[in-house]
Amino acid sequence: MTSHAPRRLLETALYAADLDAAEAFYGGLLGLEKVSRAGDRHVFYRCGQGMLLVFNPAETRTTSSGALPVPAHCASGQGHACFAASAAEIAGWRRVFQAHGIDIDADFRWPNGARSLYVRDPAGNSIEFAEPRLWDMPD
Repeated sequence: MTSHAPRRLLETALYAADLDAAEAFYGGLLGLEKVSRAGDRHVFYRCGQGMLLVFNPAETRTTSSGALPVPAHCASGQGHACFAASAAEIAGWRRVFQAHGIDIDADFRWPNGARSLYVRDPAGNSIEFAEPRLWDMPD
């Protein structure tokens, strides 16, 4: 690693054409704190020290965010985001998703013993809840 390597991720971006459905999932079901919404362009959430940005790809493909020189961007297809969760929290999320009729894509333990639970958001993005030890690296 170089001395100028990034220290942490600041934001994660996902793409969803239906921001109302995304808002119901991330703000309603998951309970993330909404920071802002700009019409049909984006909705932003705080998650701990980071941010989850949900963009409408049709709106960000060709337009900037207004007066700021943010380049056009978008992605097509399904993305992925992973939320850190304890074993008890993962069990709780499983119950929440089942109670809301949300299919569980996978629920398993990795070779290092960490548990991951996967669901899909309304746009089809793969959303994971995993024990942080998933990324503990052996010496």
